[in-house]
Amino acid sequence: MHTISSAVHIMHADPVMTVGLHAILAELPELRVTTSLRQPEGQRVARVLVADYDTGIALARRPMPEALRHPAVLIVTQLDKEWEVRIAMDAGVHGYVLQSCAPDELQRAATTLAQGQRYLTESVTRSVADSLSRENLTGRETDVLQLLAQGCCNKSIARKLGIGVGTVKTHVKGVMSKLDATARTHAVVVATQRGLIRPGGGVHPATYS
Repeated sequence: MHTISSAVHIMHADPVMTVGLHAILAELPELRVTTSLRQPEGQRVARVLVADYDTGIALARRPMPEALRHPAVLIVTQLDKEWEVRIAMDAGVHGYVLQSCAPDELQRAATTLAQGQRYLTESVTRSVADSLSRENLTGRETDVLQLLAQGCCNKSIARKLGIGVGTVKTHVKGVMSKLDATARTHAVVVATQRGLIRPGGGVHPATYS
């Protein structure tokens, strides 16, 4: 039976990764694979765009004329934190696999997207499922958590956020409850493991009040 080929265009920021991705995907006869390094014009007709994390999100968010079909975006990255995956999904990315995946999984992801479906690697699927099953932190609770991770005490958090110390204590209690943490430092550890703390919010020793 004749198979209609699907155009896949690789736009990964890492040139070495680009070569490797092309070598793996080009093994499939049903895919016509181009790269931004050698055939930049391939992006115009691509059904699937394969990219690194930042490029993939930018491509997914890019506005397209209504008359044109938006190609599916497959992110190939080392980033596997819960918040990183959720940002990508919210941006409209259709596929997400880790750089450590097996070649056949990369091929399966690309062909799945070419067929108009979504694909998430198993560990990413578990991460997203776990996050949906938990009660999410509010925006203010996230702000408080970030400042806790920076080593701020209640008075400092109150001053930085322009709220009362009593309100800070309420938010801290909510954070600990939602993260199932037994102490403030434990809440920071759990949040770090889940990737809920934004980059730059490193944990520093502090005396909490």
